Amino acid sequence: MSSAAWSEKILQLLHRMNNFHLAGSCRTSCFRFEVDGAQVGWIPPRVASLLTRHPHVFSPPHGGAVSLCHSLDSYERRSEAVDAVLQTLRQEDSLTCLRGWRDEYSVMPRFSDPPVMWMERAATSLFGVKRYGVHINGYTVSNSGEVSMWLARRSKTKQTYPGLLDNMAAGGLAAGVGIKHTLIKECEEEACIPADVAVKAHPVATVSYTYEDEEGVFPESQFVFDLELPLEFKPRVGDGEVQDFYLLPIQRVKELLATDDFKPNSAMVVLDFLIRHSFIEPDAEPCYQDFVAGLHHTL
Repeated sequence: MSSAAWSEKILQLLHRMNNFHLAGSCRTSCFRFEVDGAQVGWIPPRVASLLTRHPHVFSPPHGGAVSLCHSLDSYERRSEAVDAVLQTLRQEDSLTCLRGWRDEYSVMPRFSDPPVMWMERAATSLFGVKRYGVHINGYTVSNSGEVSMWLARRSKTKQTYPGLLDNMAAGGLAAGVGIKHTLIKECEEEACIPADVAVKAHPVATVSYTYEDEEGVFPESQFVFDLELPLEFKPRVGDGEVQDFYLLPIQRVKELLATDDFKPNSAMVVLDFLIRHSFIEPDAEPCYQDFVAGLHHTL
């Protein structure tokens, strides 16, 4: 693949993962999701119409917003009331994203704010609630200075993106669980990396984007860590979320980013690694600024 074709493929990836910002997206028709006067998400019109059937939990759309009823004035009341609605919608089986039930995620206006409620992860796209995760770039440096990266192949039974390439370890931030704790947990569970090795990972960046699809709106931000591993270390399959690990030269990793074999947001995390480690440089890459902007597009 020519360098121009590779760059175009990467631009297409970034546009797809930020399509909520593009002209023609559902953003102009979405309702703000507000809790106690603060916006915490975006609700597509078809979801807002379903919520009107639950006036004891959601106020009718007004002024471009859907709000939780003011009587739900605590973290616990809000969480339990919304969860009851979601359980009802799940039983109706009209929303495909609710067929899988996973973890509880915190809902807050900004990451630094106290959470206003928790919400089932599978439902967050219905409300455009921002989701946070941790991604770990595992890599090695040979005695001659050559950098290689560990990639994981996701299990074919994974609910999302089965069988695609992924970062060495990654996971969503569940409600009440810290970033470093999640990093150590995911490293141990997915790649059998001991805690005393995982704790050496360095926080290096965040990668943020917002996309929409048939299941709703996905504002996401990933906390990115780099972990240099000893040359003799090999990740091992742990909890079954991964089926294999590969140690690949950086040039091969770069080529794979422009294929459909990579989980899209994980490809963005690897792209960020390539930029930060100067494997992509502004003198050689005409789309350098577009790449950087596409990796850090926040609402």
